[in-house]
Amino acid sequence: MSDIITALKALKLHGMAASYAELAAQDTAAIAASEWLIRHLLEAESTDRAIRSIGYQMHAAKFPVHRDLASFDFSQSVVARTQIEQLSDLSFTKAAHNAVFIGGTGTGKTHLATALGVAGICQHGKRVRFFSTIELVNALELEKAAGKQGRLAFSLGHMDLVILDELGYLPFSQAGGALLFHLLSKLYERTSVVITIMWNWRNIFRQHFLQLPHAGLSGVGVVFNRVISRSMASLSPSTAARSSSVRGISCSM
Repeated sequence: MSDIITALKALKLHGMAASYAELAAQDTAAIAASEWLIRHLLEAESTDRAIRSIGYQMHAAKFPVHRDLASFDFSQSVVARTQIEQLSDLSFTKAAHNAVFIGGTGTGKTHLATALGVAGICQHGKRVRFFSTIELVNALELEKAAGKQGRLAFSLGHMDLVILDELGYLPFSQAGGALLFHLLSKLYERTSVVITIMWNWRNIFRQHFLQLPHAGLSGVGVVFNRVISRSMASLSPSTAARSSSVRGISCSM
């Protein structure tokens, strides 16, 4: 009986839980006879809620297409399968750590980043939001123009994971870069960020972030040393060139 009451409370059916306890105290035989039905209904309700929650979170994440790890061909990629599988449980989001996928066009960066987000929602109950970088920058600029700056940062601060796709693939303004820098500063140590970026990441950061009036490279490092710069520190120039030539992805934490 106690496990049924626990299940009812877990579903936030506190009135039913209290009523069930009272009925059980009055007529144990009747309750015992109907226990199988109650357990079946609780299981069905719990399953239905989980399915609806996944559907809602998948819609809210706004993935451009559905991707999963099962459909990624690791045999055609130099990325370490074990490393991706370790990331797929999204345990790194508990401490708001970040990950970066670095590689050329068509190497599967977006596929893997999306697959992590899908796994997080479907298997681990995480809240995820996917953006193309230019889409996010445009949203930040529109938000500022409307006098509502900060709302998007507040919303994303409640996510477990934000995926920022194709940083540097399309250009954006210096003002947009400042807004993006400010957003990532707000998310730092609160929400995990997965970034996909091209091999020319150094040029991208020079173009969009290093001219900010309040931050040189060390200032950017407050956020980006953990997201990108520290990741690249483990890649020697020869390693980067070799991976780039085979259209590979570097995945780092």
